[in-house]
Amino acid sequence: MKSLLLASKLVFLLATACLQGTPELGLPEKSPAELGFSTSRLERVPAMFQREIDAQRYAGAVWLVARDGAVASHGAVGWRDVATQTPMTEDTVFRIYSMSKIITSVAVLSLIEEGRLNLGDPIGVHLPALRRRPVFVGGTEEAPELEPLKRALTIRHLLTHTSGFTFAPREPEPLRSIWTRGDLWGSQSLDDFVERTSTLPLAHQPGDAYTYGINMDILGAVIEKVTGQDLETVMRERIFAPLGMSSTTFQPGPELMSRLATIHRRAPDGGLEKDEEETAEFPLAFASGGSGLYSTLHDYARFAQMLLNEGELDGVRVLGRKTVEMMRTNQIGDLAGVDSRTPSGFGFGVRVRPESSPQLKALGSPGEFGWDGYATLYVSMDPQERMVLLLMLQHVPWNQNGIYEKFINTTYQALN
Repeated sequence: MKSLLLASKLVFLLATACLQGTPELGLPEKSPAELGFSTSRLERVPAMFQREIDAQRYAGAVWLVARDGAVASHGAVGWRDVATQTPMTEDTVFRIYSMSKIITSVAVLSLIEEGRLNLGDPIGVHLPALRRRPVFVGGTEEAPELEPLKRALTIRHLLTHTSGFTFAPREPEPLRSIWTRGDLWGSQSLDDFVERTSTLPLAHQPGDAYTYGINMDILGAVIEKVTGQDLETVMRERIFAPLGMSSTTFQPGPELMSRLATIHRRAPDGGLEKDEEETAEFPLAFASGGSGLYSTLHDYARFAQMLLNEGELDGVRVLGRKTVEMMRTNQIGDLAGVDSRTPSGFGFGVRVRPESSPQLKALGSPGEFGWDGYATLYVSMDPQERMVLLLMLQHVPWNQNGIYEKFINTTYQALN
């Protein structure tokens, strides 16, 4: 009964906010009915999140659903920090982990639009240290068996995670130990990151497989070399400032840190506790284009809406229409489905949902695209339904108990 009362109170507060308007929103707001939703059925979204919080499965969450460029549902539930009982709010700052990757991809594509990069550029043109990486084919950690590249490793391979650059935890032994020895996350700069990477073999020949890995971090180094600017400056000038994303950065100052959410995990006693290991890793000493950004719900909503709008928001064009079209087209063909996080195909920095697949786990539309982040963050842009879905938590392990699917299903079922 207490949970139902809390959920009812939350729905009332959200409805009141919808009528009054919320100046902190990054996008305009309209009633669910105006945007083609059943108002009563869309209330299942906050009710679902409240149940998850009441059951202590998660500490806190923020979410947003937008359609036709306006917000239909948004809110914050639970705690930013369980130990201090600090409430979760919509201006909470999150470590967005791999949702950084979409932003890095946009920066790369903007350089392609200017003719400063090409998809077919060999990586060695921009980063000579990575020109001739060997490929691991067997052996032991002490005596690995390696073969030379059969084809050049290119910008396209990096954008599609088909380069052979991997993550140590995702590989079997002995490749896992070889990559762990590189200590990439101890790098002090992107130049240092590239130098450490230059000692490691690829997991496979470029183009032969989809292997989720450090590709966007390498692309961050490419961006710095091509522009002569640090990655933060490039992103601020090309993406953050034009879109009004004032709370998105690699190195948050005191004001943003005062709003930072704690990363939680489930404790042995059934409650929730701070994840000390993950918390200790941030911020990284270098600008990680793959996982290093911090952001907020409404900052990221503006970025997502720009992509759904085919590269433009509020009169500001970040990418050309045809570039976004190419970005959200499956680029890996029959390699789709080889990785558990990408059952739907992959474009340039984003997953792409096909017409059908036995691996699809939630409602949606063909052509939906987006990505997610390790500490349970999720973004989706659906061109067919003209809709953005955005969810931010700070919880590990990723997507525990299918919280993404619960959010997606309770949203799509509300469409009229």
